[in-house]
Amino acid sequence: MADKRLEEDSINMVKSIARNMLDGFFDDLVEKKVLNKDELKRLGDGVNLIVNRSESLIEDLTEKTETVGKILMDRIFNTKKQLSLKSHSENESDESDNSNSSLTESESESEEELEEEEKATSAQALAVSSTVPQAFQPNHKLKLCPPDYFHELKTTKADEIYPVMEKKGRTRLALIIFNKEFDYLCNRDGSECDLSGMQDLLENLGYSVDVKVNLTALEMETALRQFAARPEHKSSDSTILVFMSHGVLEGICGTKYRHKKPDVLYDDTIFQIFNNRNCENLRDKPKIIMMQACRGIGDGAVWVPDMAESSTRRYDHTFQRPIWSDAVIKTHVEKDFIAFKSSTPHNSSWRMDGNGSLFIAQIIYHFKEYSWCHHLEEIFRKVQRSFETPNVLTQMPTIERVSMTRYFYLFPGN
Repeated sequence: MADKRLEEDSINMVKSIARNMLDGFFDDLVEKKVLNKDELKRLGDGVNLIVNRSESLIEDLTEKTETVGKILMDRIFNTKKQLSLKSHSENESDESDNSNSSLTESESESEEELEEEEKATSAQALAVSSTVPQAFQPNHKLKLCPPDYFHELKTTKADEIYPVMEKKGRTRLALIIFNKEFDYLCNRDGSECDLSGMQDLLENLGYSVDVKVNLTALEMETALRQFAARPEHKSSDSTILVFMSHGVLEGICGTKYRHKKPDVLYDDTIFQIFNNRNCENLRDKPKIIMMQACRGIGDGAVWVPDMAESSTRRYDHTFQRPIWSDAVIKTHVEKDFIAFKSSTPHNSSWRMDGNGSLFIAQIIYHFKEYSWCHHLEEIFRKVQRSFETPNVLTQMPTIERVSMTRYFYLFPGN
């Protein structure tokens, strides 16, 4: 008897939800004169049939839950059937399946929460931020720095900028780690243009680009150590590291990541490999790190009053006296780094099926447009400003772990 009552309650709940949702929808259609009363009556007869058949609908779905779920997810989230946007950090899929599911987690988040991320953050293309289209310009060329401006700035601001080696004999290196295919997570479809666009940009900026694809965390660490040991860094004035993958708060996911057995390259590992203790050839030279990966499942937005409160509270931090560490070297262990990440901690990044990630697209656009005359941090801030106004898709890139003591100019063409 109790089981039957529970079943009836479930059916009535479905009917109530359906009626309430559709009633409000139809009221709006009539109010805006999309439908007249006769049209509404004919449509209402059909709706009543659907609502009143909730019982048989539930019975059918109960018997075929798994099949229905796959079909529904495929219809809603299949990129070939619907023009959609996806969170960069894709959903973690079932242990035996490579279906669409989302990854970004703190250690306390469940596997089900990971699976919700991309599905919950998919949206139609109409939701794209108005700032995005300018970034997706395939014929947008890198603006070169005039030699006169290069030599003038190099001379007048010699004490404020990092030394730039002459083009002849310079051996700049860049590394891109690009993970698209995963054993337990959904593949990062649509990200290929991020790789091609970033590789093209870095090559035009004078870097020889090494590309590593689909690596585990251990393989990524090995690739970084090998790259850090390259002798070309000695005759280079900088290096750039780009990571594009799924991500968690603590770092970049390898291709074997799963909730029960994380496969993560931690941020600290990257910095340790390239610090002054372990990478002497890059000592006192800019080391730029760019990461396109989610750092959580949040959407990065919050509703606030239109006018800020006048009594905003501020906190002052007590000045800490410096202490000595046990590192017996004559320079800072970690120096001349800057990391630019695609989102704030705990929040998602976004990727479009056809054009790649919003973050990488904006980096490419702003580097091509401004690197001839602006230093790196100012370019990063311009990228941040392109995300400043929250839209349906919201993310805010962050500049982190900055230990650069001077301005770094790329001076393309020189």
